[in-house]
Amino acid sequence: MRFHFALTLQALWTGVCQAAMQHYPAAWGHYDVCKSQIYSDEGLTWDYMACQPEAADMTQYLKVYLDPPNITCGDPPETYCALENPYMCNNECDASTEELAHPPELMFDIEGRNPTTFWQSTSWKKYPKALLVNITLSWNKTIELTDDIVLTFESGRPEQMVLEKSLDYGRSWQPYQFYATDCLDAFTMEPKTVQDLTQHTLLDIICTEDYSRGYVWKYDKTVRFEIKDRFALFAGPRLHNMASLYGQLDTTKNLRDFFTITDLRIRLLRPATGATMVDENNLSRYFYAISDIKVQGRCKCNLHANSCVYDKEKLSCECEHNTTGPDCGRCKRNYQGRAWSAGSYLPIPKGTANICIPNNIGPVIRQNVSSLGVANRKEVAPQVALSTTPSVHVANSKRDCECFGHSNRCSYIELLNTVICVSCKHNTRGQHCQLCQLGYYRNASAELDDENVCIARVCDNELLRCQNGGVCVNNLHCNCPSAYTGLQCEKPRCESELGGCRGSDSGQAPLMPSSFTLLLLLLGSALLREILCWPTVL
Repeated sequence: MRFHFALTLQALWTGVCQAAMQHYPAAWGHYDVCKSQIYSDEGLTWDYMACQPEAADMTQYLKVYLDPPNITCGDPPETYCALENPYMCNNECDASTEELAHPPELMFDIEGRNPTTFWQSTSWKKYPKALLVNITLSWNKTIELTDDIVLTFESGRPEQMVLEKSLDYGRSWQPYQFYATDCLDAFTMEPKTVQDLTQHTLLDIICTEDYSRGYVWKYDKTVRFEIKDRFALFAGPRLHNMASLYGQLDTTKNLRDFFTITDLRIRLLRPATGATMVDENNLSRYFYAISDIKVQGRCKCNLHANSCVYDKEKLSCECEHNTTGPDCGRCKRNYQGRAWSAGSYLPIPKGTANICIPNNIGPVIRQNVSSLGVANRKEVAPQVALSTTPSVHVANSKRDCECFGHSNRCSYIELLNTVICVSCKHNTRGQHCQLCQLGYYRNASAELDDENVCIARVCDNELLRCQNGGVCVNNLHCNCPSAYTGLQCEKPRCESELGGCRGSDSGQAPLMPSSFTLLLLLLGSALLREILCWPTVL
């Protein structure tokens, strides 16, 4: 029996973890739902939440531009030598032949092909003039980076390179990171790594020497801009505390903009040489070749959309919360009752939607609509919209509010001749805080103005039935048979013995968990899965 129970618990735990991972995106900070329906005093209404699209491979939506435009090899055809062996010159580039061409789109094609496909530049034929190439990736849309930018070089990693970003569609640029075999010599900067950064220096621009070795390390092909290591400064080394990161993105000036781009530019300044001196007799050994570029991110929709569509070669957010624009960056027409604002990640995990509201809502009602939380923001507006200038009085005392002492804030709408209590406490709800919230029942022994007027649901005749023949009395307690006790009559009345429990009208029962114990295990698993099943991606 004990062995069978252990297997059952193991299966149960596996199911709990799987279910948790399926539901964590909405519950723990992925913000993939913009609104949900809830029940209120007015019936089925909308609850609005901050939301954002899922992360995706953003290279499928970009356009690539090269400068100078004729820098790609193959026109005219050219033969290349291997960097590590100047006498091995059997690689040909010919733009007129598909098998021998290396156009820019091969930086973004499917990986795993054999032979490897890649873009390739012309060789360093004009040495000592610098071999300079700018590769610009443009989305014509604001996007937010969610993972490392990774470049894979087939020519040896550049000895000098700069990664730059633009936030204004390429009109201006700022450096993201410098790369060099010698940072002091190339950029007059002390070399650093991302591990040298702290929460206070996260926005610093650094020069790193980690990714600029020559072809001697020919199996080290990748150059990275480390996004996740920067996230880890707030979210922990395994990104387990995403709530902390989202809170920092909301409250730390310029932090969200640091991970936001419209364009990226890769400035290649010096190719791999594998030596301190350039072999001027074999300049066909030196060139750039890139087989893959990875850019993982999401459309920036200012937390007002959970999806982004690609139509007519353009990305655009599918805006919610009465917002509009490619980034949901303004309120819809007739929904400008207050200034537009981006959504907020706080409070975790649902955030604040900051919805746009109709133009004709008075200033006090506007404030109430924005602060009602799960109340029906969408339904309040049409009521007030019956008048362009409704007269509203805000009461400030318990007596004026007529809320039975459960709130000291309410609104009087003259047009409707109605007083509405705001933010009812003590588990109450309703126009005058005279009802109990869902899951709570009226305490028959308490007056309406008692703080304990609404108490938790202990039992009923449908969902929380009393066990072992017990009877539910006024939803407050279970009247148990003499042989059982406990909140829901789940415990046999027994004396503790070495072999287990002996019921009053049965033989010795085997030692096995009660239904209540299983309930506690399930409740405990909800807490444990926060630790063991926490998602590790943004």
